[in-house]
Order: sequence, then structure tokens, then C-alpha cells
Amino acid sequence: MNMSTSSAQPQGGAQKLYFAAWRWHFYTGLFVIPFLTALAVTGLAMLWIAWIDGRDGEHTAVTLQEQGMPLSAQADAAQAVLPDGALKQYVAPRGPDLAALFRVDHNGDAIMVAVDPYTATVIQTFPRRSGWYDFADGLHSDLMLGVTGDRMLETAASLALVLIATGLYMWWPRKIGWRRALLPTPGRGRSLWKSLHGVVGIWVSLLLVLFLVSGLSWAGIWGEKMVQAWNQFPAEKWDNVPLSDDTHASMDHTRREVPWALEQTPMPASGSEAGLSGVSGPVVNIDSVDTLARQIGFTGRYQLSIPRGDSGVWTLSRDSMSTDSTNPTSDRTVHVDRYTGKILADVRFVDYSWTGKAMAVGIALHMGTLGLWSVLANTLVCLSVLFLCGSAVVLWWKRRPTSAGRLAAPPMPKELPIWQGAMLVGLAVSMAFPMAGLALLCVMCIDGLVLSRLPNLRKRLT
Repeated sequence: MNMSTSSAQPQGGAQKLYFAAWRWHFYTGLFVIPFLTALAVTGLAMLWIAWIDGRDGEHTAVTLQEQGMPLSAQADAAQAVLPDGALKQYVAPRGPDLAALFRVDHNGDAIMVAVDPYTATVIQTFPRRSGWYDFADGLHSDLMLGVTGDRMLETAASLALVLIATGLYMWWPRKIGWRRALLPTPGRGRSLWKSLHGVVGIWVSLLLVLFLVSGLSWAGIWGEKMVQAWNQFPAEKWDNVPLSDDTHASMDHTRREVPWALEQTPMPASGSEAGLSGVSGPVVNIDSVDTLARQIGFTGRYQLSIPRGDSGVWTLSRDSMSTDSTNPTSDRTVHVDRYTGKILADVRFVDYSWTGKAMAVGIALHMGTLGLWSVLANTLVCLSVLFLCGSAVVLWWKRRPTSAGRLAAPPMPKELPIWQGAMLVGLAVSMAFPMAGLALLCVMCIDGLVLSRLPNLRKRLT
């Protein structure tokens, strides 16, 4: 459909609804396209940096030997690099030819120390989360603007769902048939670009919704305040275990590291006789806790967090989000009393709520941590998003008016049929995704209270 003028009024109920959807699609795209482009570019960077180079030195190679050094000796070597630092975490190597990693906090900075597990020799040290992956992650998470950036991205992601809904409505094969909807139609000029834009959009829409919803689940309003707060693992399942005032989120360091379903769940506390049989023997230290981890099924790479404070616990964890494994259903978090060595809590994937399970799988898909196939699939999605953003600009350029200073928005029908249904849809979107609702409300207020009184400005925006 090629509109030579944006002032022409559509005829017929179906045509009016189409133009109303097109208008919302257009204005939503104006706001969303820059953010979707940034998310796709940074997502691509993170995918391939993580696959090729890893994060925090996890691919540091060592020479394979027959006998390794005790874990405590490796930890002592790591801490000796920063004598005034505090040992916080041990990351077991993924394979026998890779270095062990230790996190040592020093003067407010987290330093990663790569240690040869066979000789307890320090190979290298570097600030944690300071590479190109983390630069891209900072942009991808909040544009490096903190809460402001988080709210901007949440608004953009919420409106992107409106963009997808209106796009699907416009491209749905009511008359053209499924073949033309799913396969590009040969042509030239704007008709070819329109066909490519619609076909790519309909193929990638479901995956894009998955990416947007899983990303929104980390956001500050819809995720943290609405969805996550109601779907945390209930600490009440830890019968007669004392709880700390800290939540699992206290284990995060600059970036989200704790499984989504546990972030707001209180941590158990050490210092009681509660718990199940755990460490065998009278000594509870990093060696005996590591032995326990291997005995109860933590194979290959896993993370061991050191107790913090008098009531802190040893925490054993493995999750696909942290690239510990490529199987989100193997996610597991175990807390061990620092004094008695008893297991205070053992949370597995099967213990999550259905939302927690969906998020564990969804985040792994979102981050491409399920193996090479997921990296390639996510790459295709990111490239598709970039194509949709670019082709949208091309389509606008080809239908722009010849007069200067005109935005060329599709016309809004004066008498929109079943407007009550449209209002209900808008209300449902606003309640489900508050930031999208706030944005839509602002647009309607500006349109009704400002632009209606400034006809020259309104003319330029149509």
C-alpha cells in the first residue's frame, strides 16, 4: 500500500482499523527503533565475545598434569597477590586443561586471579567485569545510565511488544494468503522492501517476544516490582532454617549473577544445628566444602562463594546464565552452614515455580548460553532485528512527502470503528506493562492537549 499523501482518509471499517494500527506502528517505531538497534548490536557483541573469549578469564589454559594442588593452596596463592584483600569466590575450571579462578575484593574492587590448579601458581590477575563483554553488557542492561537507562529500556521493550502486535495485525494474511505472508514476493522498490519487512517480521516475531519478555523480567518496574516479586522461591520450604536479613541479590556484583527465581529470596543463616548431613569430618573449610560439592553432584564448572560475616554461608551454585552449564534444567544452589557443614538449603530447577522455570530457560535462550546452536540462532535474531529497523527507515524514506519538514505519519481515521475495543486493548497493555501504558498516556495527552492547539506543529507531525 503506497500512500502519496498522509491526509487521505481511509474508507471502510477494516481499512480504518488498518490505518489506526499503522499509525501506532509508525509512532511506536520512532521511539523503539534506536533502542532495538542498540540492543541488537550489543547483544551480538556479547554473544560472540562470550563464545570466543569467555568472561572473566574462564578460557585461560594450563598444562595438563597428573596431580593437582589442594584447593586451599590455590586459594592462598590467589590471596597472596592481594594480602589485604578478601577472598570472595572460587570458580572451578570447566575442564582439566583450564585455570581455576578466584575473586579477591580489594579496596572496593573485585579482582579475578587465574591460578594453575596443578602448581598453585598465579597466571594472571585482572579487574572483574572490565572487558569488552562487560562494556557491551553495560549498554545492553541500562545504557550505562543506571536507573534512568533501565527505565528507558523498559519503556522501549514494552512498546516493542505494541510494535509487534500492530505489525502482525497489518501483515496478517486476511487477503494476500499465507504464502505471500511467509515468503518474500518478487518486486521492486517499496513493494519489495514492504514484503521483506513483513516476512522477516512475522518469522521473528515469536522469538522477539521471548527475548523482550525475558529481558523485561529483569527490569526495575515490570520485572522486579511485579513479576519477580510474586515468583520467588519460597524460603518457607527450608523448614526450621534460620534466615538472614540479606537476600540472594546480595551475592550479585555489578551485574545480575544469581538465578532470577532466587534473587529476592532471603539467604539462610549459619549458627544453628539445623540442616541435613553435609561435610563429613570436623573441619569445615574450602577443601571440605569443595569435596562435598563433588560428592553431591557438582561436576565440572561450578561456583563456590565464601561466607560473608558471622552468619554467612558457603554457597555452591551452578546455572546456565553464568555459563556454568549449557542446560538450564541442571541449575542448582546449595547453602552450607559455615560452622557445622550441614546443608541448609538445596534448590534445584524442579523446585522453581513454573514462572521461575520459564525464566531459567528463557534467560539461557536470551543469552545464548545453550551451546553453539543458540549462539547462531541468537545471531540470526539480532541480524533480523537490525534488518527490520533498517528496512523500516527505508520504507519511510520511500513514502516520505516531497514537502520539507513533514514526518509523514499515516493518517488517523476520524471515525474509528469499535473504538471501545481499542481502548480495552490499550488499558490491558497499560496494566500489564506500566511503562508502555505511561508512554501511551503521555502520547495521547500530548496529542489531545498540545498538538490539537498547535495546528502548524500537528501538521508537521502528520
